[in-house]
Amino acid sequence: MLNPKSPLAELLNARMRPGVVDWMGVRPIRRGPVSVVDSVVLDTQAGVIGDHYSNPKRGTRHVTLIQSEDIAAIASYLDQKVTPEQLRRNIVIRGLNLLALKDKRFRLGEALLEMTGECHPCSRMEETFGTGGYNAVRGHGGITARVLKSGLVRLGDHLTVA
Repeated sequence: MLNPKSPLAELLNARMRPGVVDWMGVRPIRRGPVSVVDSVVLDTQAGVIGDHYSNPKRGTRHVTLIQSEDIAAIASYLDQKVTPEQLRRNIVIRGLNLLALKDKRFRLGEALLEMTGECHPCSRMEETFGTGGYNAVRGHGGITARVLKSGLVRLGDHLTVA
């Protein structure tokens, strides 16, 4: 366990500038197209309302988030345009390193969430992007989070550490 008074602990808990919601999407049916939306309701039981993952039994993976900066990196590795719809995450955040949210609670619009893990790529990335798609997304797939307090999230809302 890390000593909370150590210099490393101070760095890990240093203030961060807020991130901004750049894009949102829901996947109404498994393997179906992603619907781009201007707002989503995050629910403590079901996660993203309207998403096929919306299920009370999926308590650690209510919502998926990815950084717009990671989308740019993936596009660079593949030497092709990459869209959020292709990556099938729920929310794109700009201006904040999502991995810095490890072990933290954060506010997103009206909702309160906590990071539950990294969102690793699936084999569909090879289908979507061709050879090398899976490896291009490795380490850049974003995070998963659990909703602790339900609320509405809109484009342009801020993500701040709680």
